[in-house]
Amino acid sequence: MHVKTALIVCLAVAASGCATTSRTMLGPARPAVAPEQVRIYYTPPPGRYEEIAMLSTASGALTYGEQNKTNEVMGKLRASAAQVGANGVLFQGAAQGYGGSNVGIGVGSSSYGRRSSVGGGIGVNVSPSPTHAAGIAIYVFDPPPMDYRPTVTPGSQPPRN
Repeated sequence: MHVKTALIVCLAVAASGCATTSRTMLGPARPAVAPEQVRIYYTPPPGRYEEIAMLSTASGALTYGEQNKTNEVMGKLRASAAQVGANGVLFQGAAQGYGGSNVGIGVGSSSYGRRSSVGGGIGVNVSPSPTHAAGIAIYVFDPPPMDYRPTVTPGSQPPRN
């Protein structure tokens, strides 16, 4: 019974170890906020903001489905930004990581005296490839209303203060 419990604990630790968000501080942290208060910006917000931290994360080892992976990494970026008091994340992009399905074949034999045996096996790895995402945790001084949709023309950059 102890072996089974130890195995479950090891698997849980291994799975959770792959699901961290790295954070590099760019400025002083602010008081923490609720993750629901953190907005995702795909272009720099209008007005003045300050950068607090660079964030990088990946979806978990057992997350299947592209939408589920995207939802997971966005949630992790928001949660990490909220911990440092940011009210926004300037999304930098996402990419598929390495992984996917692998198939391996093995054959072995043994002999002891007059007895011999031959065995074989096939191993299959169907773990999904993770989605990696990056963003910059920012504090927006005068956030736009929630229904704000920026209009960006090709070649233009919104002002950054």
